[in-house]
Amino acid sequence: MLAKKTVKNQITLPKSIVEKIPDTDYFEVSLRGEEIVLKPVRIEGSGARLNRVRAKIKALGLTEKDINDAIRWARDR
Repeated sequence: MLAKKTVKNQITLPKSIVEKIPDTDYFEVSLRGEEIVLKPVRIEGSGARLNRVRAKIKALGLTEKDINDAIRWARDR
């Protein structure tokens, strides 16, 4: 597919490509030889990462005491 760079260095992605990556607004851009590579990136708020950590702690069956003991152990090293 052909895409044209505008005067402001903007490129419009073809609809057929964009439809395959819904909910993507940001891309990591890099060069591989003479090729421009776009990798979809999902930006998450800080709350999403914290929720994943809390879910993992819950799935592991860790208690607040376990976490506090681990923190104390790490600080005492």
